Amino acid sequence: MRVGVITFPGSLDDRDAQRAIRLSGGTPVALWHGDHDLQGVDAIVLPGGFSYGDYLRCGAIAAVSPIMTEVIAAAETGLPVLGICNGFQMLTETHLLPGGLIRNEAGSFVCRDQRLRVENASTVWTSGYTAGDEITIPLKNGEGGYIADDETIKRLEGEGRVVFRYLDANPNGSVADIAGVTNERGNVVGLMPHPEHAVEPGFGPDTSAAMRSGVDGLTLFRSALESVLSV
Repeated sequence: MRVGVITFPGSLDDRDAQRAIRLSGGTPVALWHGDHDLQGVDAIVLPGGFSYGDYLRCGAIAAVSPIMTEVIAAAETGLPVLGICNGFQMLTETHLLPGGLIRNEAGSFVCRDQRLRVENASTVWTSGYTAGDEITIPLKNGEGGYIADDETIKRLEGEGRVVFRYLDANPNGSVADIAGVTNERGNVVGLMPHPEHAVEPGFGPDTSAAMRSGVDGLTLFRSALESVLSV
């Protein structure tokens, strides 16, 4: 399975996403924001970082990059797309996902290991989990507060489209502790925490077994791999 990782000016976690794909058994394919060619990939990851320096709004300029025309069209046909942090912001800016992300409620950048509950295990990116699973992956953002109007929140909750929810504490003031959502089809998922930073023993969050041994994020990438290969 070939998974494209798009690099934008200011992307920070594109190489980490490529490593996560490799560890999951896939083949990462580097894609460039200024191109119109997805190179026939089977899935796409929009990585974290500060695309275009977060000018205007986080993800707003990246959302109109040339390659996003192709991403939007591909997503609408069912291609799996994962947006992580800044990538999540891009997905809301393109309206592939509803809502938006605003400045953290406390007004400061947050960097910590974050506990989450998996609310929806039926998407392409979460099928390897079981609904109710509690996982820990790193979080790092300054504008990660998820917002949407009341009607949209009701629809997301009613349709089971909240994918991840914050546990213990809400780090950025997101409505209803929402950490990630999906589109109706379940092929597009966006989340603020960084699963690509919890894929390899020795480099992930601490667990009761050992320091930095957490690999809860690897399941997202393996889920997409297995979903695509099973088609």
